[in-house]
Amino acid sequence: MREIAWTKSNARCFLMDGYMQKNIIDRLYQSLSELENAITKAKGTLKNSGSVSPSVIERLNSYSSVMQDQRELAAKLCFYINQKNWEEVNRHVSMINCLSSMIRDDAREVLSSLSANSDMGEIDSMPHQAMLMN
Repeated sequence: MREIAWTKSNARCFLMDGYMQKNIIDRLYQSLSELENAITKAKGTLKNSGSVSPSVIERLNSYSSVMQDQRELAAKLCFYINQKNWEEVNRHVSMINCLSSMIRDDAREVLSSLSANSDMGEIDSMPHQAMLMN
């Protein structure tokens, strides 16, 4: 039995069926970590600019609760993988992906409102979906 633990939460995932499931969960947690890092950098950059309204910073801060929801869903996803409950696995993957898309889309809107000449390439490259199911 392998254990995958995401250090940024108390979620633990016990993988009984080997490498394939471990790989999927590793990719999910890597994607969530990258998204969280991108959010942190964006908040820092905007705070340091000094010309951003507090409402924009508050909006970006709200992403933290969405990230927490994703972590909780990921922990449940591990449980459902171990139970081989593929319907719930699919449902949880979809919810995680939708929350990531919501953050990405809102971040695009924030940047668009800050600058009409903004290069959206950085937002487009944000990890926005775990893409576990094709």
